[in-house]
Amino acid sequence: MAEETVGRLLGSGRTADVYEIDEAWVLRRFRDGYGDARAEGAVMAHVREHGYPAPRVRLADSSRTDLVMQRLSGPTMLRALTEGAMGADEAGGILARLLRQLHRLPAHRSPGSVLHLDLHPDNVILTPDGPYVIDWDNARDGDPGLDWGSSAVILAQVAVDDGPFAELARPLLAALLADPSDLTEDGLAGALRRRAANPTMTSREVELLGDAEQLIRTFMRDRRGGPSGAA
Repeated sequence: MAEETVGRLLGSGRTADVYEIDEAWVLRRFRDGYGDARAEGAVMAHVREHGYPAPRVRLADSSRTDLVMQRLSGPTMLRALTEGAMGADEAGGILARLLRQLHRLPAHRSPGSVLHLDLHPDNVILTPDGPYVIDWDNARDGDPGLDWGSSAVILAQVAVDDGPFAELARPLLAALLADPSDLTEDGLAGALRRRAANPTMTSREVELLGDAEQLIRTFMRDRRGGPSGAA
């Protein structure tokens, strides 16, 4: 799709911008050659075919940098949390349900389960039809424990920081990891390695990984009723 056909800028993330096309569709455009929009769209189409709440995509109109997808109506889960429209227990339960639902789907291309690897409150849109998961750029097939670990590490980094969302993130993390959680030692270790190697992380965010791991292990220990060893 030619650049001049898109409308106003609707939002920006670390690696991409979202533009209006019309009332039904938006275009997400990666910046600086980052990502593969067609590969991302193929994963979204796959999970949708199996009943998972991801936006519709128009692969024929997409390219490596541009993904044309359904325009969703509703706030992000993060916005609902910050405005008091949703509590941490409810939000954590929804995230856990979305992870379990995703991991029951057939793998896309490789052995294992479909993993999102970036499921957190700002990537869930609360539509009138229920929560929808966006931003599938990191998706791959693999062990579900890595997906649980990735979501836990993202929340824990916020919880151990001194930013405005820290007080929300801790009870949200606790709700996510409430029994039964599929977080494993290997999943946590893999998520920490991936997060440390992520080029979009700031130095501050990388510094917080040690404290984030300790917080996650506190919840793992409480859940299991005993001490949790180092990864």
